[in-house]
Amino acid sequence: MTVDLNSDLGEGHGSWAMGDDDTLLSIVTSANVACGFHAGDPSIMRHVTAQAVANGVAIGAHVAYRDLTGFGRRFIDVDAPTLRDEVTYQMGALDAITRQAGGRVTYVKPHGGLYNAIVHHEEQARAVVAAVAAYDRSLVLMGLPGSVVLHLAEKEGLQVAHEAFADRAYTPEGTLVSRKEPGAVLHDAAQIAQRCIAMATGEPIKDINGDPLTLTPDSICVHGDTPGAVEIARQVRSALEQAGIELAPFARAKPDTARDA
Repeated sequence: MTVDLNSDLGEGHGSWAMGDDDTLLSIVTSANVACGFHAGDPSIMRHVTAQAVANGVAIGAHVAYRDLTGFGRRFIDVDAPTLRDEVTYQMGALDAITRQAGGRVTYVKPHGGLYNAIVHHEEQARAVVAAVAAYDRSLVLMGLPGSVVLHLAEKEGLQVAHEAFADRAYTPEGTLVSRKEPGAVLHDAAQIAQRCIAMATGEPIKDINGDPLTLTPDSICVHGDTPGAVEIARQVRSALEQAGIELAPFARAKPDTARDA
C-alpha cells in the first residue's frame, strides 16, 4: 500500500518567510511550490526546487488567483481566458526554475480560493484544464475527489490525482469546511496521524458532524503554514510507515514529456 504526502511550500515573499520549507522537504514526498501569485517569488522558488531535487521530492506547480494580499484564499471572479493565461504563466515560471535545478514539474495543484472554486465552478475549471492540457499533457492535475475540475480533466484525457487533507475538517459531502468556521483546521498531531492511516487504508474518518466519511486519496496534504506543521508532518509520516504504508510521489518525471519533445 502506497500513498503520497504533500505540502504547500515556498509561500514566503521577499524577506518574509512562512513555514519551515527545508525541514518539511525532508519529510514529505511531494512539494506544491507557490508560483508567485498568492505567495512565493523567483528566489524562493529557486531555493525550494533545489532542495526538493536534492531530497528526491516531486515538484508541483501550486497555481492560484493573482492575490498576494489575500494569500489566494479569496474567490476572484476572473474571466476564463485570463485565468487560463495566468495558470500557464505560473506553470511556465516554476518549470523554468525547476529545470535549472535539475528537476521537472510533474503535477499541478490549484491553491486556496481557486482550488475550492473549481470543485463546482465549471467555467474556471475548464480554464485550468485547458491551460494544463495546452502546456504539457504529461502533467497530473491534483484536486478534490468528485470535483468538476477532475471530471473535466479526465474527459480531456489528462491524468488526475485525488487529494485528502490531513489537518482539515470535512463536510458530509466530502468538501472542506470553510476556514471561517470553528473546527475547520485540526491541530492535534496524534489525532491527525490516525486520520491519515484511516484515509490511506480506506477506513472512514469523521466528518464535521461526527459521521463516517470514507476517502481514497492518492496524496495526503499537510499544510506547511499550519502551527506545528513540522511536528504534524513527522508524526503523520511515522504513523503511516509504522502501519506498513509506503510513502512515494504519485507523479514522477518522465524523460519523454511533451516539453522535451
